Amino acid sequence: MDKHHTARDSHQAYIWFRTAAEQGNPYAQFNLGLMYKKGEGVAHDDARAFVWLRLAALQGLAFAQNHLGALYYHGRGVAQSDEEAVLWFRRAAAQGDASAQQNLGQMYRKGRGVLQSDELALAWFYRASEQGVASAQSLLGEAYAQGLGAKKNDALALAWFRKAALQGDAQAQLNLGLVYKRGQGVAQSDTQALAWFRQAAAQGLAVAQRQLGVAYAEGLGVAPDQLRAYAWLQRAAEQDDADAQFNLGVMLARGQGVDKDEARAVAWYRRAALQGHCMAQYNLGGMYAGGRGVARDLRQALDWYARAAAQGASNAQFNLGVMYANGHGVARDEVCAVRWYRTAAEQGDASAQNNLGVMYANGHGVPQDDGLAVHWYARAAEQGHALAQYNLGGMYNGGRGVDKDPVRAYMWLALAADGGDGTAAGARESTAGKLAPAQLREARELTRQWRLAHAQAVPPDPPPPA
Repeated sequence: MDKHHTARDSHQAYIWFRTAAEQGNPYAQFNLGLMYKKGEGVAHDDARAFVWLRLAALQGLAFAQNHLGALYYHGRGVAQSDEEAVLWFRRAAAQGDASAQQNLGQMYRKGRGVLQSDELALAWFYRASEQGVASAQSLLGEAYAQGLGAKKNDALALAWFRKAALQGDAQAQLNLGLVYKRGQGVAQSDTQALAWFRQAAAQGLAVAQRQLGVAYAEGLGVAPDQLRAYAWLQRAAEQDDADAQFNLGVMLARGQGVDKDEARAVAWYRRAALQGHCMAQYNLGGMYAGGRGVARDLRQALDWYARAAAQGASNAQFNLGVMYANGHGVARDEVCAVRWYRTAAEQGDASAQNNLGVMYANGHGVPQDDGLAVHWYARAAEQGHALAQYNLGGMYNGGRGVDKDPVRAYMWLALAADGGDGTAAGARESTAGKLAPAQLREARELTRQWRLAHAQAVPPDPPPPA
């Protein structure tokens, strides 16, 4: 189409609407307001859009009332006001305007301009959904999926997600994919999840692109394909999806499906970390600590570990403890080290539990206390931490913080040796030499029973390394 011809037509439409609008025609006022709002046939001007949309809205035109509410909501052409936005959304919604009904539902969900109410939000989403508005159907599905405003109902959530998804709503397609991925109210199916993620991803939805990338990386519903995984994750990452940025960093740091490039890994970790991504902050700290992809800088490592630690990452808390204990990147401070070890230890971090035990055993940063040393060694040892098992065996051998018990000492030293502790095997044999035959049989039986009891215990997967 001839652009000059289109521009001429738009200007002629503007002249017509302007003439009719000045004569009080509400539809012309509405259309003229839209032209100013969109910059079609006339220079974009939110203030003039507001004037004409308000005139049409005052005459009761629902479309204009909804658009006027949006101007108030965003503060475009008028001072921002949630209360005014609600007023105009409500007037349009009462006339049956589906878009206004959805907008009013959103105001109730967010508690903007009204008292927050999931029940009223659901009611307005339902009215818009019954008129076939896909985005409202998607929001209604989310309400049922999360139990917002009504009892959680996976079947209804699935039904509304499907209605919206079949109309091409990208958010609903994503949600439907997640329903199939998790098996919520439907038989779990990675293949179905992939199909819906693919449709949403094609529309540019970053979270769907990330989910599609993860599916290719892990072979969920499709043959593993690291190059495609990287490509989809990159699309999401470029839209500032922090999880995708983190995943790209991991792939580049490992050389997973792409050439290993630690400098680029650092760049993606940093982008995710600056958005507050906890594990990206942790991994970025690791890159600085090891001088991988960036110049070694222990102060920077400390800063990024501290950010992740503040979000509750036990591995970052443990690393902070190590840095304070050894004066790496910060003045040595054993009291601070103990504080971070304890924070991580109380979350179940075995390495932190062991190190906290060491601090108590030696009186570093805390009053010396063999009983508490044994307590923390035992908690880590029960998780299979070899060094803690060795330390606990030593406490039993010496009768420190616990009754002297060479049988128990042998058991823990044997388990530590099994776990790869280099000095435990010698200590085990030394202890065995002090045991009577019956005691040695008992010690070996205790060791066997511990192994059996813990054979099915699978430790949680560690976070992806930097």
